[in-house]
Amino acid sequence: MANPTLPVPADRAQSGWFDAMAEWLDRPEHFDGLAWRRFFAYIVDIIVIGLIGWAVWFALAAAALATFGLASPLFAIMPAIPLAYHTLLIGGARSATLGMRMFDVEMRAFTGERPDLGRALLGTILFYVTVALTSGLILLLGVFNRRRRLAHDLLCGLVAVRTSALGGPQVILPRRSGRTRGLDA
Repeated sequence: MANPTLPVPADRAQSGWFDAMAEWLDRPEHFDGLAWRRFFAYIVDIIVIGLIGWAVWFALAAAALATFGLASPLFAIMPAIPLAYHTLLIGGARSATLGMRMFDVEMRAFTGERPDLGRALLGTILFYVTVALTSGLILLLGVFNRRRRLAHDLLCGLVAVRTSALGGPQVILPRRSGRTRGLDA
């Protein structure tokens, strides 16, 4: 298991996806304005995926024309574009799609670490399946919980947080207790 990027007690370092939440998840500043930020981030992502899809379709159409239709089966890769886009970017070094980066959002696991490609793939598949099965109504779940978590976040152990509230690109500092000693103030 990769080293966590957020402080986690030693007894929870090997926790599963659904174990007790870390203390950093109780900070409201990590979730301020998340619902509308995720909405607009996804609008940007749809546009980017559309542009990528258009470019791939154009290249595949040219290949199909050049090969007199022999390359036509390659059009079957088109549905993989959104899957690859979300998986590779959320599972990547920045843990955020291009839209999420524009709107100050990134994904984290409950344990505080950045999601790996497996968890990012699971989250992406669950997102598209739950949205398709409910005609998008499942997305209203994010409005009714204080961490603005959606069904696919809950099912795969991910949390969307504000990047700027993390205090830096890698670390969330623990809360200080009410009493401090000496120079720690």
